[in-house]
Amino acid sequence: MLAVATELDAGLAALRNRHHTRLRVSASLTIAEQLLPGWLVALQAAAQRRGEPPAEIVLTAANSETVAQQFRQGAADLGFVEGPAAPTGVRSRIIGRDELLVVVRPDHPWAERRQPLSPAELAATPLVSREEGSGTRDSFAAALAAALHRPPGATPVPAPPVALALSTTAAVRAAVLAGAGPAVLSELAVSEDLACHRLTCVTVADLDLHRALRAIWTGGTIPPSGAARDLLAHVSRPRR
Repeated sequence: MLAVATELDAGLAALRNRHHTRLRVSASLTIAEQLLPGWLVALQAAAQRRGEPPAEIVLTAANSETVAQQFRQGAADLGFVEGPAAPTGVRSRIIGRDELLVVVRPDHPWAERRQPLSPAELAATPLVSREEGSGTRDSFAAALAAALHRPPGATPVPAPPVALALSTTAAVRAAVLAGAGPAVLSELAVSEDLACHRLTCVTVADLDLHRALRAIWTGGTIPPSGAARDLLAHVSRPRR
């Protein structure tokens, strides 16, 4: 019995250590590209201050729909998505806010407009867009439906025409810079371009493009102890 107890204790210790030192993170592209690098560096620095080995991070970047599917298949421990609503079948917590912006090159006709663009004009304009399943694309579609006064259950608003559909935020940004047309992108992704006047933000009347950033996981009301819970605690901490 003592031998069995010793083996059980060793197994539990190994399991706890694995939870602490290996973390599978799946994140939508905006969060993976703009926020997660800083979060993960801070997580590892905190572990070192506590005298613990830094967690081994396995990061997968995909669109929000794919991230949710990976959780349902048990392929990730903690995830991050953006979108108009929390994915079904997983636990979630809002950990931040973001705003989408309509952006164009400074030589685009919209850059010189003195009057805000109307939601109807935007809906009729071919855009450089993310692919279907993207949180950015879904958030924009939901905001546009609200601005055009389409209640839930009504006939869906026709999707804006797509000039190009691209699978990464970086590719959409590069296409706009190359002159492919307007796009709707996270402020996080284009803040430097706006500051350097490589891109211009276009005001759209009565269109609320704010959205929630969510952490997701499966199981209990909080992730299991270890690196997943440590990372969620870090990103949920109020910033000064």
